Amino acid sequence: MARYFFHSKNGKVTLDEEGLELADIDAVREEAYFFGRETVWATPVSEFWAGESQSVWVTDGPNATGETILRLELSATSSP
Repeated sequence: MARYFFHSKNGKVTLDEEGLELADIDAVREEAYFFGRETVWATPVSEFWAGESQSVWVTDGPNATGETILRLELSATSSP
């Protein structure tokens, strides 16, 4: 098992220092999906719709060091 670190940006950047030990890339993808959902839910609705993207990225090192394994990006805009 390898250790992966989950970071987020939703108005502020939060870097993971501890990480999680996960068995494989499928487990990393699943954890990133749920982590991304929590990141969006923690964002006030007005900020979410303001157009700033929300992101989650996973690295193999703490504090966003090392190689980026995957990245999730989510943004929203309203049509006039």
